[in-house]
Amino acid sequence: MEAAEKRVRTFARVKPTADFAQDMIKFGPDNKSIDIYIKKDARKGIVNNRQTDWSFRLDGVLHNTSQELTYETVAEKLVSDALLGYNGTIMCYGQTGAGKTYTMTGATAEYKHRGIIPRAIQQVFKAIARSVDSFITVRVSYLEIYNETLCDLLATTTNSGTGDVQMAVVDCPRGVYVKGLSIHSVSHEEDALNLLFEGETNRVIAEHSLNKNSSRSHCIFTIYIESRCRAFSEVRCINSKINLIDLAGSERLSKTGSEGQVLKEASYINKSLSFLEQIVIALADPRRDHVPFRQSKLTHVLKDSLGGKCNTVLVANICGEALHVEETLSSLRFATRMKWITTEPVINVTCDLEETVRALEKEIVLLKQELAMHNNLANRALVTYDPLTDVQIAEIKSQIHKYLQGAIDEIEITNVRQVQEVFKQFKLIVRQQEHEVEARLRSKYALIDKNDFATIAAAQKAGVVDVDRHFLGKKDRRELGTRTTPISPKPDGKKKKSGKGSEHSKKEGTRSYVSGRELEAPLLSKSQVTIPIKDLDVKERARSEDTANIDAQPSKPASAEGSQRPSSPPSKTAAFEQFKEECGSEINRIFKENKSILLARKKRSGTVARRINFIKQEMEDIKKALEAQRQERWQQGEYVDETGHLIIDEKEFLLIMKMKDLKEEYRAAYAELQDLKAEIQYCQHLVDQCRNKLIAEFEIWYSESFLIPTYVQKALKPGGNIRPGMIPIDRVTRLVSLAAP
Repeated sequence: MEAAEKRVRTFARVKPTADFAQDMIKFGPDNKSIDIYIKKDARKGIVNNRQTDWSFRLDGVLHNTSQELTYETVAEKLVSDALLGYNGTIMCYGQTGAGKTYTMTGATAEYKHRGIIPRAIQQVFKAIARSVDSFITVRVSYLEIYNETLCDLLATTTNSGTGDVQMAVVDCPRGVYVKGLSIHSVSHEEDALNLLFEGETNRVIAEHSLNKNSSRSHCIFTIYIESRCRAFSEVRCINSKINLIDLAGSERLSKTGSEGQVLKEASYINKSLSFLEQIVIALADPRRDHVPFRQSKLTHVLKDSLGGKCNTVLVANICGEALHVEETLSSLRFATRMKWITTEPVINVTCDLEETVRALEKEIVLLKQELAMHNNLANRALVTYDPLTDVQIAEIKSQIHKYLQGAIDEIEITNVRQVQEVFKQFKLIVRQQEHEVEARLRSKYALIDKNDFATIAAAQKAGVVDVDRHFLGKKDRRELGTRTTPISPKPDGKKKKSGKGSEHSKKEGTRSYVSGRELEAPLLSKSQVTIPIKDLDVKERARSEDTANIDAQPSKPASAEGSQRPSSPPSKTAAFEQFKEECGSEINRIFKENKSILLARKKRSGTVARRINFIKQEMEDIKKALEAQRQERWQQGEYVDETGHLIIDEKEFLLIMKMKDLKEEYRAAYAELQDLKAEIQYCQHLVDQCRNKLIAEFEIWYSESFLIPTYVQKALKPGGNIRPGMIPIDRVTRLVSLAAP
């Protein structure tokens, strides 16, 4: 990784011409600056505030330079870095006819006039021939963007049907790529050059006043390099790519006089270059949070090349003629803006997952062998690190039971797997005991919902509870039978109190039930009460008498289905538990799974958030330390080397390196946190949806199973539009009563 951010390198290449305006365009003595002077137009009058001189500072000015010198200055170092794993981009920008295609591709007439692309291919394959420590494979692709349409210039060399694939620019975690673009493996320099020439013949060109062979599209030739070190050939892989971009030339329609199809092409070209300039302005401004890369196909494809983890070089091709001074100024302004863009090149190292798994498995085997050797030396030959067998698990279970019974004082443990199994068996025993206690309590007590007025009224009539809904002992029930009569709760919720005797019975009832209430407290909700089973028998007898009285009156015989229904509906809490085990088991299972996933994501999100805060604090501390180092260096005096570069001590360099690592870690953690937030939101939606569905299905099931009376069910015609559970039970009853004669 680079120690500091790098800026985009920019060069200006002047097209050789006999009409070079020497009085208007001046070059600096170091060939890194261009000064342009324009005489004032006397026709504008005496008061003329128009600017007449400009100065541009670049990384180099190429004037009357050969193709070889141009390549050495612009591209040679970038290609060398690409062989080490850094991505690289070279882009030619300028007006139509300024020499962009000549710089990038060159002329086919003479070998020495080759451009950047053929020379880059040659450098790559020469490096491969000299490499003895790496296996290097090379692939190439050639993309054309014509009138905002993606075209594969090498599609004719692939199998049939490839040219019909719909191409699109796709974002992925590893960067931007073009879906449907063919990528071709090449083994020799000649193969790559043949593909380059094949693509050149498929490019769209046209003739107009400034250029007989004007490129009417943006073209991107990409060289993909994959390097595997011989020492780590099974796992470690270095990937890089070189984007060599020949942009279509901007043009003023007033000068070119384009018409028809050429005019349409020019409008698309100027529009995409305008969007490209907007991207450059946004990237050069550190206050901008959003960069609109998706405005055009060109800017979207160049997302990784501009301001990303890539070495980027711009060549601004300009004309030296006075006629084109305005276009020259525009190109140099663009190059100056590009110079302010910062990049952070990094080596692209990937690992083959399958090979990594194999390597880790080998390492595990070696570590087990090493542990076995260590155990033998320590007289622990019986220790194993394999998963426990059924016999070993049974032995651990037997030891746990003996330990709980007091037969042994300790459990023999030899490795971590046995510790985990011991805890697992203890957990199973605790759960089994919980179920046994719950079953014992349910066999002794029954549950009544406090909101079930009908059941409570029947219990009061049977003398099980008093008017305040407190349980009574035998003595209290006898006294209650002689003093008062049961009073059912009124609709407004008010109840009559029975005075002193009622208070005494309430106290006695509470005392007689203390032990049972304490035992069952963890198993009951606040809306439920318990009644001993023997008291329920009294209540059932009272209900049977009421039923006999009702049956004595003229009525229709009860159906078999009604006779099977319980005399009073169970509480919703108990019914809900039954529903989750029977009809709603599948929905309940999905609900639990989604809830566990949600909790895991929230836990991970909290961990990542704490990590981000810790990284931010570390970065603040390093910033303070760097500022202190700079202040100390400024007070003691700064040192520079022979080339004028500032010399820093090792401590400051390590701080800079650590700051860079923390920035990368912060970006990765922040991206993970954003992904987790999206997953949490989605999982929360699923949990809420499952909960609502579970409750809705339970309400329908509960109504169908317990609440709808037999005579109401007969009133609901089978096969009709209304079925039990679709409307509230009180409305169903009301409809039946209205329909009765």
